[in-house]
Amino acid sequence: MNPNRSQKSIWVTGKGANMAELRLQTTDAGVIASSEFTLGELDEAVKGKGTAWLDILKPDDEVKDWLETIGIDELAVEDIFGHASDTVQRFQDHRFIVVRARDADNRLDTEPVAIILRDDLMITVRGTRIPALDVFRRRLKTADADEIAIGVDFLLYELLDSIADDWTPILSEYSNRLDDLEYQVFDPSKSYEGLLEGLHDLKRLLREASKSIESLQSACLRLLKPGERLINESSLAFFTDLQQLANTLVKRCSAYSAGATSTRDTYLSHVSMDLALSNAKLTEVMTTLTIIGAIMLPLTLIAGIFGMNTKLPAQLDELGGFWTIMGGMTLFSIMMLSWFRRKKWI
Repeated sequence: MNPNRSQKSIWVTGKGANMAELRLQTTDAGVIASSEFTLGELDEAVKGKGTAWLDILKPDDEVKDWLETIGIDELAVEDIFGHASDTVQRFQDHRFIVVRARDADNRLDTEPVAIILRDDLMITVRGTRIPALDVFRRRLKTADADEIAIGVDFLLYELLDSIADDWTPILSEYSNRLDDLEYQVFDPSKSYEGLLEGLHDLKRLLREASKSIESLQSACLRLLKPGERLINESSLAFFTDLQQLANTLVKRCSAYSAGATSTRDTYLSHVSMDLALSNAKLTEVMTTLTIIGAIMLPLTLIAGIFGMNTKLPAQLDELGGFWTIMGGMTLFSIMMLSWFRRKKWI
């Protein structure tokens, strides 16, 4: 470990015509005044100072012209200033990689980070602030001399590893949130609000995280592809370890997503069962009311007919009109109940 590494790091910030922010860090001693730093003089500025990292935030037309001037392939430049897709490519004298990383704003989303490896220089181009790059900057200050001696491939490894490590605590947070939602779904003692919304939100967050994690996994597979390996042998162990980490993160993300889906399905099943029980009770009540109404309708008809303001037939008067009518209504009710029972309506 070099005890003076933190004193040998150089950070220079400048701004182009459209507010592009440029930061330069080298691995050896030397100080470059920000007033003297320009893109056109970059090669001279880092000459003899070891491996260098140039970070460009919010690139402008000046940056685009400079990239074309130093020989960066036009397809890579087009990706940087257009819609950058995840990729790993080798051109004549440089390599071009695009991965996705977590953005620094309040809502979770991912943004592409374009990486160019050229000689002893690594260039990163991004449109937003990426927390993982701040972690990468601190790692370079404390890196061992043997690791730095590997060259620009070690810088690439540390950058990708910082992006991967950035997701580790976030996935742990998602795991805890999933545990809480599962407990609420299976807790019969209390009714929780917003469960479905919480599960859908967790699924959305996991989908966004998988965009970055899967891009890292794909980049590692491409960099380590036998016969077309895009890294030197001295960094092989680092990228193999990074690939294993990316695979683990992908599996965790997939497992949490499957768990959220299963919990959501269980919650919807519970809701459906509760709704079915409620409908069954409502159906039973409506059936009972319908039967009562069906019995009362003919009785009401009979009562209405014999309640008219006219004299009853002589026979009914002789038999006792009131009790005769009541007996007929009772007999009619018993007949209807018997019919309903035979039809298995009750």
